[in-house]
Amino acid sequence: MKVLVDTNVVLDVLLKREPFCKDSTVILYLAKCAIIGAFLPAVSMTNVFYILRKNGKSCDEAHQELDKLNIIFNIAPVSDTTISTALALRWKDFEDAVQFASAKESKVDFIITRNKADYKAPDIPCMTPTELIAYLRDNEK
Repeated sequence: MKVLVDTNVVLDVLLKREPFCKDSTVILYLAKCAIIGAFLPAVSMTNVFYILRKNGKSCDEAHQELDKLNIIFNIAPVSDTTISTALALRWKDFEDAVQFASAKESKVDFIITRNKADYKAPDIPCMTPTELIAYLRDNEK
């Protein structure tokens, strides 16, 4: 199974945001163990770095976290085609549109996010981390 992980899920783990941190940590663990093929859009890396710095992490600490993410995730490129696709969506949240376009190009099965309502297109189903954990548990055999 291939999934694209929304930036908010990664930030839940790195910033220890309750009550979301526990299930989001499981998602990163599943990715690290290659139980799921997890993609993170390239733009998420820059956003994570910026938000970590804004939340008091040093430059070195932020780089260390990105090093870990770069090992855990397949980094989905964001190209001119990705941006054109995202622009054509005309979504209110352009970052979500870019992540969705990146997910389409990466041919993922699901988008994992806490903000399912932000992804309005039916092309790729969305799940929360909690829903993905339950889905995997229900389908393991």
